[in-house]
Amino acid sequence: MHRILLIFIRNPIPGKVKTRLASTLGDAEALRIYHLLLEKTRLAALDCQAERWLFYSDFADAADNWPNEAFHKKVQSPGDLGARMASAFEQAFAEGAKRLIIIGSDCPELDGALLNRAFDALDEADGVFGPANDGGYYLLGIKKMHPELFQDMPWSTESVGAETLSRMAAKGLSVHLLPELTDVDTEEDWRVYDRKMG
Repeated sequence: MHRILLIFIRNPIPGKVKTRLASTLGDAEALRIYHLLLEKTRLAALDCQAERWLFYSDFADAADNWPNEAFHKKVQSPGDLGARMASAFEQAFAEGAKRLIIIGSDCPELDGALLNRAFDALDEADGVFGPANDGGYYLLGIKKMHPELFQDMPWSTESVGAETLSRMAAKGLSVHLLPELTDVDTEEDWRVYDRKMG
């Protein structure tokens, strides 16, 4: 049972990450928060029982904090988010993966236990879905390629999650739903998460 965790991140370059956070907090603080989000994502991934493929936005960094022996480092394909995600799934399925899950780096509440639970859910369900509080999702898992989950999607809108689930239902796929978690995109998101952590 070959499991691969696909992780999408942005190279932590000032002015190029967390632009909605930066619009109110400034580039330096947005970069600081993004490094914290990357750390949370890295720890969750390292605690996940799967092969890990790390897709960077701009260039693969062999000298960063992501251990080279634990992560297969790649660069995201060209195109919109859907095209880049579809390409990552296609590459992994071509390598023989039987269970595939993709995550980003916006969800600090995601941990290794939940990732393992998501992979286990794919033993029974056709898909697994982690809804985010902003109407999107923090995790998507499938066992076979379904291109329509990535094509002509209203990315970066609050309808992405509902539209994805609707398309999965239309395909007759059984879906295991995970708990709703918070994606950190804005200053308010960060404040909510910060308060929750106490």
